[in-house]
Amino acid sequence: MVYLTLAGAILAEVLGTTAMKYSDGFTRLWPSLATVAGYIVAFTLLAQALKSMPVGTAYAIWAGLGTAAVAAIGMVFIGEAVTAAKIIGLLLVICGVVVLNLGGSH
Repeated sequence: MVYLTLAGAILAEVLGTTAMKYSDGFTRLWPSLATVAGYIVAFTLLAQALKSMPVGTAYAIWAGLGTAAVAAIGMVFIGEAVTAAKIIGLLLVICGVVVLNLGGSH
């Protein structure tokens, strides 16, 4: 259940960050509101996940997978450049999250 909560936090953060791109510096109302709502939901769910997970593991998963997802969205849907360095970087972030998760919590 805690991983589902964390997944929700990641999804909300990714949606909030993507909306921020379209907020035009918080000058457009609906994307700006979506950004604020996304981050409120993200931090609320992250706080709930931290009740049952070590902070280092939870934050690494949240930040790492959120970063990778936003970078992928940028490349696939927003037209940002796809380079070998970006792909390698994304793979390294994902590998780092996996290694941290395999380290387990004690």
